[in-house]
Amino acid sequence: MDYSGNNLALWNFVIQFGIIATTVLISNIVRKKVPLIRKSLIPTSVLAGFLLLAVKYTGFIRIDTNFLEQLTYHGIAIGFIAMSLRVPKKDETNTIGTAVRSGCLIVSTYLVQAVTGLIISLLLAYTIKPDLFKAAGVLLPMGFGQGPGQANNVGLTYEALGFTGGQSFGLALAAAGFLCACIVGVIYINIISRKGMVKRVEHKDISGSVTVDTFQDQNEIPISESIDKLSIQMALILLVYLFTYLVLQGVSVLLQEKAPGVAKTVCPLLWGFNFIFGSIFAIVTRKVIVGLRKSKLMNRQYQNNYLLSRISGLAFDVMIISGIASIDFKKLEGLWLPFILMAVAGGVVTFLWVMFMCKRIYPDYVQEGFLGMYGMLTGTISSGILLVREVDPNFETPAANNLVSGSGLGIAFGAPVLLLISLAPKSAASPFIVIGLAVAYLAVLLGIISFSKKKSRP
Repeated sequence: MDYSGNNLALWNFVIQFGIIATTVLISNIVRKKVPLIRKSLIPTSVLAGFLLLAVKYTGFIRIDTNFLEQLTYHGIAIGFIAMSLRVPKKDETNTIGTAVRSGCLIVSTYLVQAVTGLIISLLLAYTIKPDLFKAAGVLLPMGFGQGPGQANNVGLTYEALGFTGGQSFGLALAAAGFLCACIVGVIYINIISRKGMVKRVEHKDISGSVTVDTFQDQNEIPISESIDKLSIQMALILLVYLFTYLVLQGVSVLLQEKAPGVAKTVCPLLWGFNFIFGSIFAIVTRKVIVGLRKSKLMNRQYQNNYLLSRISGLAFDVMIISGIASIDFKKLEGLWLPFILMAVAGGVVTFLWVMFMCKRIYPDYVQEGFLGMYGMLTGTISSGILLVREVDPNFETPAANNLVSGSGLGIAFGAPVLLLISLAPKSAASPFIVIGLAVAYLAVLLGIISFSKKKSRP
């Protein structure tokens, strides 16, 4: 075997990861040293994604776009599996009622974004852009609400169904969402702080804050014995991911043999939402480990929450960087008008809807709750937490915790959204049907929120 640099198959992933690593380090320095960028709260991963995108278009360094797309696809699944394997802490959970309302808020925002996007794509398709993919508006909640990973997956699925440039369109919306979270979020923080509604706190990053209690629970396996603890965490994650692949592959083969027509529509959706199935199997794995410990067949806790959080953070950072850098502006030719309209309308509608809901769900901490949810529902959970930290650096309100507990239940409440995504491109009438179903499901979620509030009252 040729081990020299001429063997690109051997060295390509090292080169590409090296380029990504370089952009991360440069972006981190820029974010720390440039006051304007630091105050904008743009996450380092987002800044690195835009930097890598710029480098790609200079042509000075060869960027493997296919490799970036693969990182985006696998990054979201590995990140969610790592998060789902974490052992829940009693002090990390909100009341069930608040978690339910937060989950309903998250999914209701997806529905509002989807209806907004579909109205725009349908208006354009039936007026000045008859060649526009009518279901294109569904990518608005995927880009804003779900982030680059899911925008990439659904965009690819829609490309296979005839939406030319669907992947880049979804990723561009995700990038616009990050900018919306940072720019609009920071402007809003400055407005409410000047009005005295909140007090913006200049916080400093704390070094050396990881204690033994943070790093290790009681009765965990040792940090390093015959095998390193990090190796165990990676083994659990990859085992769950392998099982996810085998199950999805088995279901796909079965559908292709028994119902080819159904398989054509369902299989791309299954693989596009692989991270949800990975999360479910990770939760099942966690429950199995708990059962084994209760039956005394297993004596130690194998998951380490600190390491699993770091792995998920790494996976999501890589996913965000790769997703933004994967945008192909050439494929957006002819799609700039719907992109601009959806990006602007998505930011405005999300702002108004989240504020409307937070006043009713989080009456005791409206601003903190709004900033967290708005940041997450236009970017990711990290951008939501960044905004919350500006007005609640010690997390004295449950605002940051709502993002975690709500996201967990959001997976369950969001299951019907998968059906809407698969239904939207079926026929010319399908987008109209999806809008009707989305409004109906939105009413159901609002009913659940109302019922939950009544049940939680003393």
